[in-house]
Amino acid sequence: MRLPAALVFFAACLGLAQAQETTTPETLPPVRETLNIGISSTEIAIVPDFAGTDVTVFGAIDNVDPMLLVKGDYDIVVALEGPRDRITMRRKERVAGIWINRHSVVFEAMPESYSMTSTRVLSQIASDVELTTHAVGLPRARILPSSFSGRAEEVALYRDAFLKLKTESRLYQENPGGVKFVSSSLFAATIHIPADIPNGQHVIRAYLFKQGRVYDEKQINMRVVKTGLEEAITAAAFDQPLLYGVFAVLLAVLTGWSASLMFRKD
Repeated sequence: MRLPAALVFFAACLGLAQAQETTTPETLPPVRETLNIGISSTEIAIVPDFAGTDVTVFGAIDNVDPMLLVKGDYDIVVALEGPRDRITMRRKERVAGIWINRHSVVFEAMPESYSMTSTRVLSQIASDVELTTHAVGLPRARILPSSFSGRAEEVALYRDAFLKLKTESRLYQENPGGVKFVSSSLFAATIHIPADIPNGQHVIRAYLFKQGRVYDEKQINMRVVKTGLEEAITAAAFDQPLLYGVFAVLLAVLTGWSASLMFRKD
């Protein structure tokens, strides 16, 4: 009875030794790259003479592979997304000589502004499938209608028109090459803030691409607020709408009465 017990003990020791050999440092899986980001300012104050500004997003890649870095297999994409809201697109048609709104599309939860910058052109960073999966870039944003009156095949027309209007107003913009590596693993990205950027909570998303695949994603919040007289008017309109309405009517009456006195012909 002692011999089998000794064999069992020997087999257990052998199994433990093999387990230790399989967890040696040489056989451990490689450490995955991670992304860390920061921002130069977490709040943008909108003053009456605000004409736009630039925000710098800086970051670092941890556990970077020097060989892949030399080959240029790492890419960074940084996007600033504005507050999300419902957006309605309408299409006019001529009926009996009169142009009227016939069909419309409602896009839910679309960012009111979108600014993106990257190390290279997106088509050189990753495949269209990878970019679409992670909704990186304007043409690949998830622009899906919640309601539509018209033919289903025309949804793409409304989507393209929506992107065109936002791009022409510079609320949607892309800047390939705006992300620069300042050292082996440190980078900096400059994002332009347009003059008519919407107020509210904005989100900065940064994507780490390795050999055409998204390896990590980080996000931080940035707030855009009005200051001074504009902030007081906005707060009054939302916090005390009745008093704001009465004041607006009285101001309009006073302005009209003053204009009538100034331009009255005696």
